[in-house]
Amino acid sequence: MAKRDYYEVLGVQRGASADEIKKAYRTKAKELHPDRNKDNPASEAAFKEVNEAYDCLKDDQKKSAYDRFGHAAFEGGMGGGGPRGGQGDFASAFSDVFEDLFGDFMGGRGGGGGRQRATRGSDLRYNLRVTLEEAYKGVQKAITVPTAVNCGACNGTGAESGSEPQTCPTCSGMGKVRAQQGFFTVERTCPTCNGAGQIVKNPCKACRGAGRIEKERQLSVNIPAGVETGTRIRLGGEGEAGLRGGPAGDLYIFIEVKEHALFQRDGVNLYCRIPVSMPTAALGGEVEVPTIDGGRSLVKVPAGAQNGKQLRLRAKGMPALRGGGVGDMLIEFAVETPVNLTARQKEILREFDAIEANNNPEGSSFFSKVKNFWDGMTR
Repeated sequence: MAKRDYYEVLGVQRGASADEIKKAYRTKAKELHPDRNKDNPASEAAFKEVNEAYDCLKDDQKKSAYDRFGHAAFEGGMGGGGPRGGQGDFASAFSDVFEDLFGDFMGGRGGGGGRQRATRGSDLRYNLRVTLEEAYKGVQKAITVPTAVNCGACNGTGAESGSEPQTCPTCSGMGKVRAQQGFFTVERTCPTCNGAGQIVKNPCKACRGAGRIEKERQLSVNIPAGVETGTRIRLGGEGEAGLRGGPAGDLYIFIEVKEHALFQRDGVNLYCRIPVSMPTAALGGEVEVPTIDGGRSLVKVPAGAQNGKQLRLRAKGMPALRGGGVGDMLIEFAVETPVNLTARQKEILREFDAIEANNNPEGSSFFSKVKNFWDGMTR
């Protein structure tokens, strides 16, 4: 029985694009799949026919030969290596369909012919602590990072100098092997080469065939002004070396800003609690306060300042990361009650307390409310 035209099998016109052929193939393969046509014994043969047609038309060289000579291109040695579908078993045909339908999603053949690709190195994390002053100004830090780097003795191949890794005989360099289970073909990592596709018969003595060695690296990191705890800095290509010529991973620096003895930080703003003596708080005066840039600011204490009163110093806080202005510094007064009084000091305070005057507005208001509360309870 003469074979049907491959374009007719897939339901496309001659001259159809690769995308049109692939789309038609997917539609036909799903439609004719034996699992969907268990009551139709002819579906398996039709399914194989579709797979054979697509196997030819998806390959540019085979398609060109078929367009010129038809089926004769693969008979009598004319084209060589013709479509497999007519001779292959069903499990092999279904494996091809599975790869074509889902290969891109599951990391299948793609454009690499199934050969194991070079592996990108792992990303690394480094925790770096800086002071608040360093976070304010920005700083350059030297760090030591333990990592895996390409072995210089074998240039990352894992093979001793003068020899080369050899193609794995078990998987023929694919990195994967297939095992048939009924109608399905299960693919798993090659146990001989562990997915590398190559084996090293004469391993490098320096790295013992790994292609990488553990080494500490000295790096200089620029910490920009305005960083805060949780800020992440990425250094591209400074992570672990890749395998089989793959690119290196990245290094991520995670910043932690140490607590400060004087200042508490909230975003770009700083808080500073300043002790004020009771006479200064009552009479008013001035106190000198530090700023994060190492300077000093003279702050006026208004007469009658209460404990917890705050004043704002504009643009005396932290810079915003990557620009965006500078925060403020909030001063909070902590009015101190004197301790360890001398006899004379105690006498003066008793004289002051004995003077009848409304010197404590908050206390007067509070006790007035207490009196009203008690009066209301006795009614």
